[in-house]
Amino acid sequence: MDSGYYAAMTGLVARTQALDTAAANLANAQTPGYRAEREFFRSVLLGPDALDSQLGKTVNNYGLLGGDRLSLAQGALEETGNPLDLAIEGQGFFMVQTPNGVRYTRDGSFHRAQNGQLATGADEPVLTAAGQPIAIPPGEVSVGADGVISVSGGTVAAVGVVAFPAGTELTPEGANRYVAPQGVKPVAASDAAVHQGALEAANQDVVQGSLNLIVMQRQAEMMQRALTVFHTEFNKFATEDLPKV
Repeated sequence: MDSGYYAAMTGLVARTQALDTAAANLANAQTPGYRAEREFFRSVLLGPDALDSQLGKTVNNYGLLGGDRLSLAQGALEETGNPLDLAIEGQGFFMVQTPNGVRYTRDGSFHRAQNGQLATGADEPVLTAAGQPIAIPPGEVSVGADGVISVSGGTVAAVGVVAFPAGTELTPEGANRYVAPQGVKPVAASDAAVHQGALEAANQDVVQGSLNLIVMQRQAEMMQRALTVFHTEFNKFATEDLPKV
């Protein structure tokens, strides 16, 4: 079988998966703290015996998407004027307590809940680095670059900003929540600064995201047309040329 068929097939699969990723990135371009996902490639066949046959070598000349990885690039900081809105500059995540356990986010759109705790828009407690909720008494709130929260001049607590070892793959949960791999423990972020009265925008630009979506769509269409051409040629060979042999 012509190896061009393999190229078109793997290209179509890869571009279709990349198209889904580009669409998700664009859909969340206005979501605070959203981390865009970028595709990475792998061989079609895996394992020690993948290249033991001529077919395996032929197929593995072309790559398939191995999946998506989070882009940890910094998003733009946007001033909001809300003293409980917090943004992280640098590498790190806020910790929030959800019904499903601790989750990590870059979305710092917080408020003072009815029980007096610092909470997310869904009233989930924001945690300190030690994993404790943060009580915010009435008064003027000030948050330092180190995350220390003061109310009317008195220190209350420090919002937890944590990071993970290099290479840790966080799993997205919803638009801007992330789950750490089992057994991986975060540590206090060493190169992160907290900005009060601001939110971090998604690290996916709307214009670039729209362009990526169009490019992926055009490439997928091109691979589809190539597959159609190869399929037509194979049918012609099977019905017209092969009987003559």
